Amino acid sequence: MSKMTKLKIKSGDTVRVIAGDHKGAEGKVVRIIREKNRAIVEGVNMVKKHQKPSAQNPQGGIVEKEASIHISNLSLLTANGETTRVGYRMEDDKKVRFAKKSNEVI
Repeated sequence: MSKMTKLKIKSGDTVRVIAGDHKGAEGKVVRIIREKNRAIVEGVNMVKKHQKPSAQNPQGGIVEKEASIHISNLSLLTANGETTRVGYRMEDDKKVRFAKKSNEVI
């Protein structure tokens, strides 16, 4: 298992995929899986999953859902839609994240 690291992307952030099959796709981070350094992004990396009939889904069938994507393949987007790296700084006794490109607080 890989070591759990401090991640600079949080759920709710808008990100762009910068590498891999889904390069260029944008979406909102739904969930972060810290143990594996992965994130699930809305509408990105869709996979078809076969589901057995159950009480919630009596029909069963094939369901499309988002699969996780590695954090290293994601880049945070600023308010004006450009990719940026994330930095941390103290602003009056509070630690805040900021976009390194535009220097604005996220």
